[in-house]
Amino acid sequence: MIRRFIIFIIYLLFATVIGTDFSRAISGEDIIPISTDKEKRMGDSIAKRVEEKFDEVDDPLIQKRFEEIGKKLAAVCDRQDLIYRFKVLKAKNNKEKYYNAFALPGGYVYIFDALMEKMETDDKIAAVTAHELGHISRRHSVERLRSSLGVNVLMILAMAATRDGKTIAKTNEALLQLMMSYSREDEFEADRLSVKYLEKAGFDTNGILESLLTLQGLRKKGREMRYAFYKSHPYLSERIAACRAEIKGYTDFDSYINLPEEKEDF
Repeated sequence: MIRRFIIFIIYLLFATVIGTDFSRAISGEDIIPISTDKEKRMGDSIAKRVEEKFDEVDDPLIQKRFEEIGKKLAAVCDRQDLIYRFKVLKAKNNKEKYYNAFALPGGYVYIFDALMEKMETDDKIAAVTAHELGHISRRHSVERLRSSLGVNVLMILAMAATRDGKTIAKTNEALLQLMMSYSREDEFEADRLSVKYLEKAGFDTNGILESLLTLQGLRKKGREMRYAFYKSHPYLSERIAACRAEIKGYTDFDSYINLPEEKEDF
């Protein structure tokens, strides 16, 4: 009886947050629909959590530089139904933990100042940004929620309906962790789109190769680790090879020999 009551309550919460049939979603007969408006609300909520956890960079010129690069790319990306926001976050004490950037549903793109410093050129920063816009354009994080998380997502979204601040914070962090676990296919697709966006926005497409090589060098120098708040991008060597082929339009010898057996999954 209690179990049925709990399921009924979850059904009501789920219907409020998502607006679909709970039993069909549980049975796998339907995929959870997440509209653009719901995607925006989800992004707003998680962005609030991110910005509570991390401070924005102190230097307004760094923030302005990132915004200008981001706006150029956003103007040519495939999704024009969103308002894009670009923010530079301040890395904490151990900077090597924050050599990364990430995107949230609804148009939020973040980069840590530690990574921006290492990327140095506008073309390399643009490449990182374009990759994240690729994830947003193809709704990779949203599709991950739709297709593979099942009942766990329904439970998380039901929890999100509470007004309790601690529960909401934990829910948002859990959602972000889940959404940042992109598949290899998603990463390759975001890279392909980044080449397209860089070219259309007037940046050097080789910036994506240079940015990936920079990341590869940083990881080789640093110790293996798991990032506390998000998951970094895996398979750098394979991504470098795929990007070379995408830029040139064919797979050459350099691309082929750059396919080692390493599996970088930090």
